[in-house]
Amino acid sequence: MALTPITLVERTPELASPPTVYNKLASMLNDDNSSAEHISAVINTDPALAARLLKIVNSSFYGFPSQISTISRAITIIGTTELTNLVLATSVINTFKDIPDSLINVNEFWHQSLSCAIASTYIAKQCGQRATERFFILGLLHNIGSLVLYQTLPELSKQALMASRFDNEPMHQAEKRIIGFDHTEVGRALSQAWHLPLSIEEVIRFHHSPSAAKNFPTETAIVHLAGVIVEIARQGEDSTVPVETKAWDLLQLNTDVLPEILRQMNEQLENITSVMLDS
Repeated sequence: MALTPITLVERTPELASPPTVYNKLASMLNDDNSSAEHISAVINTDPALAARLLKIVNSSFYGFPSQISTISRAITIIGTTELTNLVLATSVINTFKDIPDSLINVNEFWHQSLSCAIASTYIAKQCGQRATERFFILGLLHNIGSLVLYQTLPELSKQALMASRFDNEPMHQAEKRIIGFDHTEVGRALSQAWHLPLSIEEVIRFHHSPSAAKNFPTETAIVHLAGVIVEIARQGEDSTVPVETKAWDLLQLNTDVLPEILRQMNEQLENITSVMLDS
């Protein structure tokens, strides 16, 4: 059988089904009979996860004036959907924590992903989007397919990394040439296996080519631009990171706001990194 993104995910037991607590919460989101107490009871079945969530919502990233001491109180303040997204985020980070440093630095990967999450949120605000907190999870998970490849196909992934670094070949193109598919396709397969919202699936699949997104073009364009900003910040102002023209035109963002987005990203990054990646 030919290897495909779907078979790659299906043959990996820890990836074939969504994280347990997230899976239960996602089902409860659509259940009108689910209360904050029911949801907090599910989260509290995993004490380490509950403690991590409380640490995050009490961090300076959120900046609430008083201490939040229970999960049910956290649900009341930030809402069920956002807390469920935080469960997903922490579960994903934990799933891929054991990728060897000889391949990539996982903390550096999440550092870049968290940068994109923050930048996506601020770009969404500048573009007048509603419920901008949802852009955090979109930005955070947009490159999740890369971690699947690193974990399941380390040797081929290493060849693609070398081609990208030394031959100046875009990573997704190097993956396509060497592996036969790229991280966006693998990320979509994972999001489908985990029954993630379509918005997440589409951003993952099309963040390099946002004009191809059919259902969530604005969300995909925002994460695309956030990724460009993060890459420019990493490489320096002289870098030439391509921006899709159609995405830029769709957002109609004034270039004057870009320095402020970058400032906000750098300001918030240390705060959220310290709590999200603290093992």
